Amino acid sequence: MLYLALLFLILIIGSCLQRVSGMGLGLVAGPFLAVFFGPVEGILVINVLAFINAAMTTLTVRKYVDWCKVALISSVLIFGSVPAALLIRVVSPGVLQVLVGGLLLVALAVVTFGQSRIPRASGRIPAVTAGVVGGFMNTLAGIAGPAITVYAQMARWDQRTYAATLQPIFMVAGAISFIIKLLMAAATLHVDWRIWPVGVAAMLIGIGSGIIVSKYVAKKQARRIALALAAGGGLIAVVRGAMSLV
Repeated sequence: MLYLALLFLILIIGSCLQRVSGMGLGLVAGPFLAVFFGPVEGILVINVLAFINAAMTTLTVRKYVDWCKVALISSVLIFGSVPAALLIRVVSPGVLQVLVGGLLLVALAVVTFGQSRIPRASGRIPAVTAGVVGGFMNTLAGIAGPAITVYAQMARWDQRTYAATLQPIFMVAGAISFIIKLLMAAATLHVDWRIWPVGVAAMLIGIGSGIIVSKYVAKKQARRIALALAAGGGLIAVVRGAMSLV
């Protein structure tokens, strides 16, 4: 029961931050679920939960979504998902956990410290590149957000458009990652059925809280909190994976 209570709390925080800042659920919950259930099944769970959360969040921000960008980026996610699924099939759980945590920490470092150095870019190539990288990262570690964030910074997206447009992209990314891993026999899903009602209830509370919190907390501040929590989760995943290899 303790892990369900922790899961409930983590999902409330992640979904609240995602409603406020655009991303948060995968960043915050992904590393912890990788510790709870293992780096393969845990990320598969977050793929499902991320799809549900993004679908619910999209309903609340749909009028700000840039659907052309959604179509372009989502159309190439699968080209990153397939090689990630192949990697999952051949890498040991310990190494995979280190990869999940390490990839998250690198992505966070780029998003946190590299934004001021990211040049301006436009056109289809940067968007397509972000989609492929996002598909790979989402399938391997449950985090498509950092790759899309780097592109959004390059394209100088408005914060409101950025936060809203991420949501349907997360929906597609979650669905593709889940389906590809099952079809390629890279993962199976055998978890406690109680995580689903607990997860949905937590995300509903988190999204509702996020709607209220967004009126009082700056989006940048919420994003910093999400990145800090994600960094802690990434470190835990790396340490646990490394310890299993010793």
